[in-house]
Amino acid sequence: QVQLVESGGGLAQAGGSLSLSCGASGRTVPFSIYAMGWFRQAPGKEREFVVAIGVSSSSTHYGDSVKGRFFISRDYANNTVFLRMNRLKPEDTGMYYCALPTRPWDMVTTASDFGSWGQGTQVTVSS
Repeated sequence: QVQLVESGGGLAQAGGSLSLSCGASGRTVPFSIYAMGWFRQAPGKEREFVVAIGVSSSSTHYGDSVKGRFFISRDYANNTVFLRMNRLKPEDTGMYYCALPTRPWDMVTTASDFGSWGQGTQVTVSS
């Protein structure tokens, strides 16, 4: 049973920064062969892709709304992925979810390609 645990959400002012982390555990196959991703969901809206990082940390894919402001990285030794969010905007408000793809190796960005999800951490940006 894969477990993904997010942390680091909270309240920030517009223009500020927050950092999220997601720890993965419970799989016998190394997490290092899986991409990892972040999604977010605002009240009344559909879940939105934020960013994904591939098996190689140099392989990343960002959603258009966060390009140049958010940065993803991963710590292979500790099965952890990080999301640094800069120049936050009120529209960044939402529940942020860490996700693990169903298939190893592939870089994927569609929610249906992710089979394991964390419980989410709330990010609120005030104007």
